[in-house]
Formats: sequence, structure tokens, C-alpha cells
Amino acid sequence: MVLRVFSLLLLLVLTQNSLAKTYTLKFATLMPTGTAWSKILDDWVKEVEQKSQGRIQFKMYSGGVMGDEPDVLRKIRFGQLQGGMFTGYGIGRIYSPARVLEVPFLFRNVAESDYVREHIMPDLKIGFRKHGFTLLGWPEVGFIHFFSTREIHSIDDIKKLHIWLWQGDPLGEAFFKAAKINPIPLSIMDVYTQLSAKHGSIDTVYTSSFGAIALQWYSKLKFATKIPLTNAIGGVVVSNRFFNKLPTDLQQLLKTTGKKMGDDIRLQARQENKKSIAILKKNGIKFVFGWDEVNLKKILKIRDKAAAYLQQTHYIPASMFNRTKQLLADYRKQHPQKNPLVNKKAVN
Repeated sequence: MVLRVFSLLLLLVLTQNSLAKTYTLKFATLMPTGTAWSKILDDWVKEVEQKSQGRIQFKMYSGGVMGDEPDVLRKIRFGQLQGGMFTGYGIGRIYSPARVLEVPFLFRNVAESDYVREHIMPDLKIGFRKHGFTLLGWPEVGFIHFFSTREIHSIDDIKKLHIWLWQGDPLGEAFFKAAKINPIPLSIMDVYTQLSAKHGSIDTVYTSSFGAIALQWYSKLKFATKIPLTNAIGGVVVSNRFFNKLPTDLQQLLKTTGKKMGDDIRLQARQENKKSIAILKKNGIKFVFGWDEVNLKKILKIRDKAAAYLQQTHYIPASMFNRTKQLLADYRKQHPQKNPLVNKKAVN
């Protein structure tokens, strides 16, 4: 009887200690503070801390204070950080097949990318887990445009410019190689400095309309393309090392709230990008190079060449690309009215 009472008391103490244990999630992002997106992120942090009753505590590092995305990933793998929010550039260093959603000129609108993403998401989550990370949420950067000091009316015009390449980005490298463009590789942390310098190395960048404002790049540029290069993805992850240590209820809390936060940012990003185009125009940015000017046959050839390079290097396997194209074909067959290029011929 005494032994049973002692065992029950010990179990109670262990249970209380387990419930009382706190876990510190050091989380980094390039996203500047004070934006609509960062507010959603801040609300998520408060929600998790509150619903976990303080068992999960965040230490946030925003605005790139922990360095570029490769630096953040390195620190996560070394245990100095436990999680972060990444663009496709960082995602590619975790599980590169996910970047099939960013293949240039593949999707014509967000409805298409949403359809494909929902169908391949279960496989993406498995891929992240196998590579050491748990995928919590899927925000979105949005449509990416070229911004420049000079007008762009064709891909050939870009060849004459000094365009930035996010240093070490295989997808960017594949696109520029396919388009026969020689970019200037730089860390994203160096872009503003080079745009500001009297004899800076670049005069052209690519980003979302919201990103151009948030990063203040627009203040050094005059033109932007109407045609988007791609719909840029994003991801919120934590290391498996951190996630696996959590009790089941806290794991579920991170997954549930993380998914909602990612969805909220994705919807907010789409709204903010639309608003940002109007703001950019008011601040003197002229949007040029629309679908009426584009040589569709030429850009689709560039897309397919870029995809071939990515398949050859196993960055995006042929199986993933082929599955994406099949899903895309299925969606377009089901929704022909949503094709924005109905007056263009030979659209693939």
C-alpha cells in the first residue's frame, strides 16, 4: 500500500514537472518588423505562448539580424536557432522539390498554384521531415516582378542590364542560364547597398511589389514589369530536433496554429501586393512589359529549358515536375474560363 501511494505521488510529480517544462523556440526571418505580415507572425507567437500556458516561449529575430537564409539554416542545424520563416530560396536548401511551385512562367494565376500546392502538400511535408524539418505553415511572397532603373520590354532588354541574382540560388541560376542572361550574384543583404552606391554593381532586381517597398529597393528604381516571373513561395519550419522533444499537445498546437498563420499571411500577402502596386505607381514606379508585348513561345521555351536544367541536377526531379504539369493540365481543363491568356495561341 505504501509502495502504491509512493508510486502515485512520484507519477504526479513527474507529470507536473512535464507540464511545467518550458521550451524556447528561437525563430528568425528576413521579414522586417512593422509590416502587415510581421503583425500576423507576432499574433501567432502570442497565441502559441498563451495557449501553451507559457510552455513554449519565443525569441524572435526579425529583419535579417541573424543573416541571410543560408546563415539561419546553418544556425538551426547547429542548434543556435530552432525555426524560421523562409522564402523559396531557403526552402530549396531544405527540400528543393518544393520549388516546383516557383518554376518561372509555369502558373498563370494563384488559383492554379493553389490547386497544385494542395495536391502535393502531403508529399512536401514528408520531404521536409526526411530532411530534418517539420513544416508548420505555408505563407507566400507573391508574384515576382523585375524592377529596374531602365525600361524592360522583352527578355532581350534584361540581357543589357546588370541584374541581381540571389547568390547560390539554383532556380535563379537555371532561369538566367536558360534565358542567356549574365546576372550579378549577391546576398540579399547587399542588394540595397549596391542599388544605393554611385557605381553599384546592379541596376535591376526581382521581388514582389510588397517586397520592393518593405526592403526599400523601390526608392532606387524607376520601372517594373507587369508580367510576373513567378509566384514566390514561403515556409514556416522548426527543426525536428526541437519538434520531437515537445509533448504531443504542444506539437499539435504548433501544427494547427502554424498552418492558420501561414494561410493568413498568404492571403494578406496577396492583398498587400495589390495595394503595393498602387503605392509604387504613386511613388513614380512605371509598370511596363505586359502580356500584350510578350513573346509567349520564347518565354515558354526558357521555362522548359530552366526546368530541364533543374531536373538534370536533381534539384527538382522529373517525377515532381511531370506530376505538377499533369495537375496543372487537369485544373485548366476543369476551369478554362480562368485562363488569362485566352487570346494567346500555343499556350502550354
